[in-house]
Amino acid sequence: MTMQMQLISRPAVWLPAVSLCRRELVRFVRQPNRVIGALATPLVFWLLIGGGMGSSFQIKEMAGGQNYIQYFFPGTIVMILLFTAIFSTISIIEDRREGFLQSVLVAPVSRMAIVLGKVLGGTLLAFAQGAIFLALAPTVGIHLGITSVFLTLAMMFLLAFALTGLGFCIAWRMSSTQGFHAIMNLFLLPLWFLSGALFPMDRAWGVLRWVMMLNPVTYGLSAIRRALYWGQPMGNHLPGMGLSVIVSVIFALGMFMAASAIAGGRVSADLQ
Repeated sequence: MTMQMQLISRPAVWLPAVSLCRRELVRFVRQPNRVIGALATPLVFWLLIGGGMGSSFQIKEMAGGQNYIQYFFPGTIVMILLFTAIFSTISIIEDRREGFLQSVLVAPVSRMAIVLGKVLGGTLLAFAQGAIFLALAPTVGIHLGITSVFLTLAMMFLLAFALTGLGFCIAWRMSSTQGFHAIMNLFLLPLWFLSGALFPMDRAWGVLRWVMMLNPVTYGLSAIRRALYWGQPMGNHLPGMGLSVIVSVIFALGMFMAASAIAGGRVSADLQ
């Protein structure tokens, strides 16, 4: 890990990484339908699920006696981060098909720079959209202070980085977007459902509760939820802020190192 951190600090890594990151941002902005879909879909989910379940799902233990649409707000943020971060890595499959990825791989650029550029691009896209949605918090009665905003944004960036790294690991081994979507439906949606976005961990069935405890997204969501309600009592049904931050950092570093290892191990195969 120390060697990788030293490599990341080199200009030879940052210059190509920033170039690839910028390419991801430009590609996203030039696709208006993708921008609208990325913002509108989570908003519709939030309103429909929050409004539909609000009258039948009471969370009495939460801070300030919040209603369900307030409880679901952090879960919607994580949905935005998850969907945007994961879908942004589909560009890896498209780049391979168009020959761009092969051109990058034969260039005198370290594999870590390639990974860092793609991951940072997806992270910034997810973070920006999550930040836009965060601005809607006062409309549902969630009052944010300076500390709360800072901590929430920091955790959003960290979780977006981890999720983009996860998407990179999945997309790098995929040869078609159809296969990527199949994996998303089978694996990524349950990852969000079992994070505490829809219901608290203590309300889950025993086996599911253990699965939720092993789910790293649970801790990212818990940190965002605690940051949103910073300074208010949250009860014992959420992991602590310290534990949530530690797990999220490990998750982010682990996904980045895994993505770097996968990219380095597949060079010869991708050049064929």
